[in-house]
Amino acid sequence: MEEIKGIVLAGRSFEPIHGQVVVEDDRITAVEETAERDGDPNRIILPAFVNAHTHVGDSVAKEAAVGLGLEEAVVPPDSLKHRRLAAADRETLIEAMHRTLSFMQRTGTAAFLDFREFGVKGARALREAAESLDVEAFVFGSEDPAVLDVADGFGASGANDDDFTDQRAAARERDVPFAIHAGEPDATDIHPALDLNPDLLVHMIHAEVDHLERVADQGVPISVCPRANRVLGVGRAPIETLLEYTDVALGTDNVMLNSPSMFREMAYTAKTFDLSSQTVLRMATIAGADAVGLDCGVIEPGRRAALLVLDSDSDNLSTVADPVDAVVRRATALDVERVIC
Repeated sequence: MEEIKGIVLAGRSFEPIHGQVVVEDDRITAVEETAERDGDPNRIILPAFVNAHTHVGDSVAKEAAVGLGLEEAVVPPDSLKHRRLAAADRETLIEAMHRTLSFMQRTGTAAFLDFREFGVKGARALREAAESLDVEAFVFGSEDPAVLDVADGFGASGANDDDFTDQRAAARERDVPFAIHAGEPDATDIHPALDLNPDLLVHMIHAEVDHLERVADQGVPISVCPRANRVLGVGRAPIETLLEYTDVALGTDNVMLNSPSMFREMAYTAKTFDLSSQTVLRMATIAGADAVGLDCGVIEPGRRAALLVLDSDSDNLSTVADPVDAVVRRATALDVERVIC
């Protein structure tokens, strides 16, 4: 048994308490409030992050698409991204993904939801890249429905790109999630995506009220990636409005465009949108976990012990007025004292 003491951002509200998280056999067994003098005021304990949308295969092409738009950079099948992926040998690809995942683990990510290209071969490569690490890969496979022998769900590029009826049926038959990009370049693929009754939508930059009423009726969560949208010049997701209709989770998207740092994604989101720090932290933790049923993302008894401990007396965080604001708007990888996954 271990007692981790400090300022705990517990539960779904992240209301700070001076207390301790009790961990036994990799599970949280208790969250206890203590007198302030009994805790460690120089620690902030929060849930480790869940990155709700990544393309980790892009690790072979970091910053290769600087200055390119959506079509040239990432759209299948002929973009720079797909050419670089096709040209990379398996060993190079796995090593590049492994190093990205190591960075994610060190910077507090407990799990990530990845759209993995190249079917069964691609899903197996990601499994191999992650197998020696403590970051949990939730793999959305691609191409043939047979990828579901290896992947955790199916991830579709977009309803205008192909007919995904068979893949949707295969995911439903196996009772695994079906996720799809929608509303990234424009709104034309949103209704067709919703016709597939997805379990997760990605981007929804150009969503309008008629789309969001369907989203609410179907109970579909949305993953948003604000920094990637900015880099590609495709617009800005109406996150404040999306949250009125459904749960919204935060992802970092293509590794070739941005580092998979949830600290950077949270800070950018908090300072770009009219959102509270509690809302942004929820998007970066429990929302992604809930979207696919992962047992992490919140500090409460019974959950897996996936925790991030920050030094609140670091040169960067000392004297910050509010611990939740400190985590969301200011903290960096240099403030990480410990990651427990």
